[in-house]
Formats: sequence, structure tokens, C-alpha cells
Amino acid sequence: MPIDDTLARWSDISFETAFVVYLLAAIAFLAQLATTRSAELHNTERLRARIIAATSTTPGRIPDAPRRVPSERFGRSGLGLVMVALTLHIGSIILRGIATGRPPWGNMYEFVSVTCAAGVVAALVVLRSTQLRTLWLFVLVPTLILLFVAGTVLYADAAPVVPALQSYWLPVHVSIVSLGSGVFLISGVASALFLIRMKHPEDSGSRVSRIAARLPSAQTLDIVAYKTTIFAFPLFGVGVILGAIWAEAAWGRFWGWDPKETVSFITWIVYASYLHARATSGWRNTRAAWINIAGFVAMLFNLFIINMVVSGLHSYAGLN
Repeated sequence: MPIDDTLARWSDISFETAFVVYLLAAIAFLAQLATTRSAELHNTERLRARIIAATSTTPGRIPDAPRRVPSERFGRSGLGLVMVALTLHIGSIILRGIATGRPPWGNMYEFVSVTCAAGVVAALVVLRSTQLRTLWLFVLVPTLILLFVAGTVLYADAAPVVPALQSYWLPVHVSIVSLGSGVFLISGVASALFLIRMKHPEDSGSRVSRIAARLPSAQTLDIVAYKTTIFAFPLFGVGVILGAIWAEAAWGRFWGWDPKETVSFITWIVYASYLHARATSGWRNTRAAWINIAGFVAMLFNLFIINMVVSGLHSYAGLN
């Protein structure tokens, strides 16, 4: 099928626009984080005003609706920008697929883009409560870094995939792995922030502790990391199993200890170790969090180093 260059160009424009809007959203969430402490004082004043209004003896007097505090306004603006950016982002993925006539995740540029989109969708579900909204900044920062690398270093022109990838297993295997990897991004961020909260408690008086105090509690961050890993872990495992089935159809064996297969298995083992450590007394706090971060690092190593540096059967980076 011939490549539609016009749709491919519109896909690139949509991707670039989505990146800019994600950046604006990150700035809005940064402003939210910066004003969160003052917002707590405003919330106290609002509560006091409501109590006075409720106990007022003046008949027929309707108090004015309290204005939203600055952090709440910045947070709502950031969330709205994220939704606009995600729409553009998904649009770029769909346009790339239509332009090439295949599932739009046949090289590293497309895979990273899909993974980041899956991570943002997962964040919209996980971070929907106001209490967790300050985490958006720390989810968008690595997302922006990955998208920047994808759009520059990893970018590949719209083109057909190599014959080995021309299989119905491509949309099944890669989409499941992308979704699991995107959710693991949220889990890794939550564990990293958990370690910061544990190392810099609110009463330590350091500058880091004053910033960390604006984040959810360490217990809340630990729960977010654990629940997202529980969701992503079986998805990643199913993705590895489906990849083995595809390997048998393509190469005549289920498992050959190819570098990609090996590191994928190691990553799965690390996340399994995290879930086990999280349920084991004495390992539930910082030790388990470090294992979770190690799993995320292993996943990034599997994505970039294995695909770009190590030669193997899975070397389909598609770099120009």
C-alpha cells in the first residue's frame, strides 16, 4: 500500500502540537505545585467563611460563592490542556496508521509515542482525584522527555514495516506491551516521589521537604505505585507470552534468549520481586520502592539500549 505523504505530514504536525500543549500543561501544573501551600491557607479561609454563613442569623442572605484558590485554577487549566494534548496525540497516532495502512507502532518512534499516550490515559484514570493532581507534573516531565527523544533522535518517516513485522501479532503484542509500559511509568514516578517523601519528612525543615510537603503523603504514593504495578504487571507478562507465540510462528521457536527476550524476562522478574517485596514484612517501604524503580530502569534499558545498541532479532528501531 502506498504511503499517504499528506496524512503522514499532518500526523507529524499533530504530534508536534501535542508536545507543545503537554509542555504548557506541565507549566500549569508547576504553577499549581508552587501555589499549593498558599492554597491551604485560602482553603481554611473558605471553610471559615462557610461556617460564618451557615451560622448567620440574617434571614434571606445568600453568601457569595467562594472563589477558587490559585492552585485549583492552575490544576484545572493543566488538566484541560492535558486532554487537548492527548486528543492531538492520539490523532497523530491514528493519522500515522491511516497514512501507512498498518498498525502505527512498527518502529521505536511510533512505539514510544503510543506508550506515552497510554501512560497519559492511565494517569487520567489514576490521578483523577484532586488530592493526586500535583503528581501530574512529575508524570509529564518524563513523558515530555520521551516524546522529545522520539520526535528527534528516534523519528522515522512513515513507511511500511519490515517483512518480519507484517503479522497480525504486531497490533496484539505491541499494543499490550505499550499499555503495560505506560502504566509502569506512573508506578515508577510514584515510587521515586515516595522515596523523596521518606528521606525528607515534613518536619526536617529542608528546602526539599518543603516542596515534598505539597505532594500526597508517602503512604498515598506507595499505594499508587503498588496498584498501578498490579495492573501493569499481568499486562506486561501477557505481552511477553504473546511475543513468544509470535516468535514461534516467525522464527520457529518460542524462546531463543535473544537480548530483547532476555531483558524482557529480567524486567518481568524484577517487577515480580517488587510485588513480592511489597507484601513482605520488612521490605514494604523503601526497599520495595527501590526494586520498583529498578524495574522501570530495566524497562527503559530494554527499550533504548537493546533496540539501538545491541544487535539481535528485535532490532527494529527504524531510525533514519
